[in-house]
Amino acid sequence: MAVIHQTTMTPGKLELLSAWLPSQPWYQGGPPALVKCGGFRLDDPAGEVGIEFMLVADSSGDSPAVYHVPLTYRGSPLTGADHALVGTAEHGVLGHRWVYDGIRDPVLTAQLLAFLRGSAVAQAQNADDTPDPSVIAHLDGVDLTSAAQAFSGTDLATEPGLTVRIVRALQPAEGGGCATTGARGCVTAGWRTPDGAEQRGPLFTVLR
Repeated sequence: MAVIHQTTMTPGKLELLSAWLPSQPWYQGGPPALVKCGGFRLDDPAGEVGIEFMLVADSSGDSPAVYHVPLTYRGSPLTGADHALVGTAEHGVLGHRWVYDGIRDPVLTAQLLAFLRGSAVAQAQNADDTPDPSVIAHLDGVDLTSAAQAFSGTDLATEPGLTVRIVRALQPAEGGGCATTGARGCVTAGWRTPDGAEQRGPLFTVLR
């Protein structure tokens, strides 16, 4: 179970993301003007790596945008992942932390697949040991029991012949369900826009 410490992190998450987002090919806008607008966590069974799926609203572009940024927080560098480093920060309790683009972190990918299989539970973003039932996996006969872990871009290739795609720029979906044509499933969650509107859509889609 992850412990959510009520403390500071310097620089803060939004500061780290404001410096990192403009270098990402899927980011449109800038310089970023970010506010946190939703998200959830998964627990690392070993208790070593923090796993967060962060949603941020950005008002810098021609129209407001909401981005989905999976992050991991580590107490030491992840070997071979310099290209995935979002930044480093000083945590008020845990000390120096390395923050990574989570889709490049094998601990996050393993727990995401566990969540899709039903063997991990989505946790509230800001509370200890509190499941978040609003994060829902919608799967249509998808067998992920033998899923392999291999990333290409923002896709997680799985067996047999399936791909879990991370949705980076979020869009609300009618009825809050899967919006991608041909998708065999998705994971949906909600967020609140800066003007107070409640929206919901897919954060991941499971493709054929």
